[in-house]
Amino acid sequence: MTKNFHIQQEFSRLLTAAVINGSFRKTLLNNPSKAISSGFGGEAFNLGADVVQRISSIRANSLAEFATQLSEL
Repeated sequence: MTKNFHIQQEFSRLLTAAVINGSFRKTLLNNPSKAISSGFGGEAFNLGADVVQRISSIRANSLAEFATQLSEL
C-alpha cells in the first residue's frame, strides 16, 4: 500500500465522518486540526503532522468546498 493511498483513505474517512455527523462537520470546517486530533466514533485519523498542517490551511464555508480543497492537497 502506497503512502498516497493511505492518505486518500484517511481523507475519505474524514469526509465520511463529516457527512454523517453535523457537529464533526462544523468542527472540521472551523478548526480542522481539532477535528482531526479528536477523531470520530472512537477512531483516530492516521495522518502525519505535515498533512494535518496542510489540511488546517483549508478555509471553506461548506463541506463541498472543503472536499474540493482537500482533493487539491
